[in-house]
Amino acid sequence: MDSRLECGIQKADLKQDGCAITVDGVSKRFRIPKEKKFTIFENLVGLLRGGSYAYEDFLALQDVSFSVQRGETFGVIGPNGCGKSTLLKVLAGVLYPDCGSFRVNGRIAPFLELGVGFQEELTARDNVYLYGAIMGLTKKDIDRRYESIMGFAELKRFENMKLINFSSGMYVRLAFATAIQTDPDVLLVDEVLAVGDEAFQQKCSQKIDQIRSSGKTILLVSHDLEMVSELCERCLLMNGGKIVFLGDTKSALDMYERMRGK
Repeated sequence: MDSRLECGIQKADLKQDGCAITVDGVSKRFRIPKEKKFTIFENLVGLLRGGSYAYEDFLALQDVSFSVQRGETFGVIGPNGCGKSTLLKVLAGVLYPDCGSFRVNGRIAPFLELGVGFQEELTARDNVYLYGAIMGLTKKDIDRRYESIMGFAELKRFENMKLINFSSGMYVRLAFATAIQTDPDVLLVDEVLAVGDEAFQQKCSQKIDQIRSSGKTILLVSHDLEMVSELCERCLLMNGGKIVFLGDTKSALDMYERMRGK
């Protein structure tokens, strides 16, 4: 398949080349209303008066291109609102790019913001099986991994509780434990590891290190620059939806510090 499509997603077998992730000219824009309507009544009045909404375009990603090698731990850093999380959502298939293309080789396990892929009205147990099915696992596969998932999350006693009653920390523990048990080729990790107690954060960091050592590919978005420095061989520095720097981690972190005026 041609890798230069005007807009699209490609998937390929890991054996085809040495890249786990290839992003080519990806852009993503959102339409933001200029005039905010606070109530349904105000919206109806505006429509009855023949009014129309004015929108402005917000470019969350602008012509982003890079590649990540198989087995590489790759960092994405930058200030809030620079496009980091939007990029991960595009790679995970949560958002679709407006133009450009990307290819992810192998099974992806996205560990993004709280609740992505989970249903609050279902129990923890049901969500594990639902997520596993979405990731392409059979019921037997999930049966074999279920106890390990609940054990790692330390949530066995809450397996029949609906997620709507979970704390944010419980959400994170279940999401991370489920994602890592799908045996991904590529792990996408967003800032959610910053949520939860310190002991579980350490547990997650150790597990990520194990996954990294096993030769899997990790794309890590984090404001924890110490973690990025420790884990990532290369870094992508973003600002305003654009790539500011792509290269070795030390240089990326140095440039980021200069951007922040430190």
